Amino acid sequence: MKIITAIIKPFKLDEAREALTEIGVHGMTATEVKGYGRQKGHAEIYRGAEYIVSFLPKVKIEVALPDELLDRAIEAIRRAAYTGHIGDGKIFILPLEGAMRIRTGETDSDAL
Repeated sequence: MKIITAIIKPFKLDEAREALTEIGVHGMTATEVKGYGRQKGHAEIYRGAEYIVSFLPKVKIEVALPDELLDRAIEAIRRAAYTGHIGDGKIFILPLEGAMRIRTGETDSDAL
């Protein structure tokens, strides 16, 4: 089992969810986050004054899935989040040692 953590642009969240649903991933957690990478923020003007915005709004999605869905899920997120511009985001893959569904007590892949 694996956990995919992806940081994407907020307006791409629905596309990512739909792409994952199409390949059989039925659960996802999304969190509004702020951060920066190579973008390094940008300048904005508010009430005539210029401000440097160094942390940009992003969405972090987390998906736990069995190994057999990993490659398809990574590609689905990549395609859904792609704009071709700097700041499209990152995808991280981590091992998942165990999982348990609280309601039924199912464990590991059965719990996903």
